[in-house]
Amino acid sequence: MDVIVRPGPYICAEWDFGGLPAWLLADGEVRLRTVDSGYLAAVDQWFDQLIPVVAELQASRGGPVVAVQIENEYGSFGDDAGYLEHLRKGLINRGIDSLLFTSDGPEDLMLAGGTVPGVLATVNFGARAAEGFAKLRRRRPGDPVMCMEFWNGWFDHFGEPHHVRGTEDAAASLDEILADGGSVNFYMGHGGTNFGFWAGANHTGVLSGDPGYQPTITSYDYDAPVGEAGELRPKFHAFREVLAKYVELPDVELPAPLPRVAPQTVTATRIAALRDRLDVLATPPVRHPAPESIERLGHNFGLVHYRRRVDGPARTHTLRIEGVRDLAQVFAGGRLLGVLERDQPQQSLELRVPDAGLDLEILVEPLGRVNYGPHLADRKGLIGGVRLDHQFQFGWEHRVLPLDDLSGLDGETNPGAVRTSETDAGPAFHRATVTLPEPADAFLAVPSAARCLVWLNGFLLGRLWSRGPQVTLYAPAPLWHEGENDLVVLDVEPAHDHDKDGRDPSQNIEIELRDEPDLGSPAQLYTAADY
Repeated sequence: MDVIVRPGPYICAEWDFGGLPAWLLADGEVRLRTVDSGYLAAVDQWFDQLIPVVAELQASRGGPVVAVQIENEYGSFGDDAGYLEHLRKGLINRGIDSLLFTSDGPEDLMLAGGTVPGVLATVNFGARAAEGFAKLRRRRPGDPVMCMEFWNGWFDHFGEPHHVRGTEDAAASLDEILADGGSVNFYMGHGGTNFGFWAGANHTGVLSGDPGYQPTITSYDYDAPVGEAGELRPKFHAFREVLAKYVELPDVELPAPLPRVAPQTVTATRIAALRDRLDVLATPPVRHPAPESIERLGHNFGLVHYRRRVDGPARTHTLRIEGVRDLAQVFAGGRLLGVLERDQPQQSLELRVPDAGLDLEILVEPLGRVNYGPHLADRKGLIGGVRLDHQFQFGWEHRVLPLDDLSGLDGETNPGAVRTSETDAGPAFHRATVTLPEPADAFLAVPSAARCLVWLNGFLLGRLWSRGPQVTLYAPAPLWHEGENDLVVLDVEPAHDHDKDGRDPSQNIEIELRDEPDLGSPAQLYTAADY
């Protein structure tokens, strides 16, 4: 199989921060995707590690790599020609002698900003091949044309319908590309999964503080011809029929579907409230005058816990938080006060402070970092001030919960912790054991949790949210063991938000193992007109 490599440093792909490392955001002055010296130093470090490996795998040295991309859709972001030239020279100087290319949207401004003289230019689109190729031919007359990303499906955001694209519609667009003499690369060929915290986000706002934040779900199934679990869909067979009109296809036997688990439901026993495990799951506390982002605290992913003491005398205040990234649960005196969200900046909470004062705690759950467009510098945690009435509150204790090691869950609850129904209402861990006769693909649902994270044998599968559309997480066979398997669920959403069925938040939850995925309904049908 020939390989086209897109080494970045930015790749988009609905990955967190477009694949850029989150530690870049610890520097508030860095200018991303430009000739900024700090940014280029990080790029060169990345290239020094990666490109020599790619170079050894090129076709010129007997390997599978036939082409290498210079960055990704740069014309959708900027026009720093010096930056693209730095990348081009950096690839060549480190041993790349394969075909170099750029890929951009089929618009004049994008092609002007993203193409490089002397380097093959390609376009990305999902339909209207004649229009897209015409834009490219006007800029590069006589050059071959290629759709480097043929969008035959689409991805999903939390709170939106599941996107699908009709088989006949997608096949007709593929036929248009080939009939026009174009080459094509399927996006996506195989859907896949953004496991863990790797799912990114989009942003429709003109300014970074505008509403319009769109976090991407864990699944990247994309309604692709090969599904998330490797199943061959009708779109796969339709594409083969189109390709057979232009090239001779080998006579091969297609792979059979992979085994799936037998459906079952298991009970996950409540282990402890997350706040009762801070001492074993979180980093040691550090103090800063104002709340700092998770990147400034030296971490890329996880939850962030902020705490300070609010002194009396008794009074009722209006609590406001500027720059929540992205969901903040506020605890006052150990009790859940409420939840604040990123896209509702005018939200406030009423805080009643007794004469003796109280501890004010803010637990922030970041979602995906923006991966496309002008708002890439999407720092997480609290990136603004916390105010009581008009007064900023200073002197905060910070802890990060990376959640990459859950071994501390087996310990005892923090000594002296006060246990009440109100403190139990916050995020809590649950655990179940699943016994399988042999590993197989499965799809996990947690219908009684409004928002949760799920680990299988210590591996973070991803996030589920009742806002949908995704209902099940893909749990592939290689993550399962023959015999006993450990499932851990962090029920993140406060119980009072999802306790509509009368469930006691301190009780156990049910985990469903299914043999078919559920990525949500109703589905939004995409057609060529939407691309």
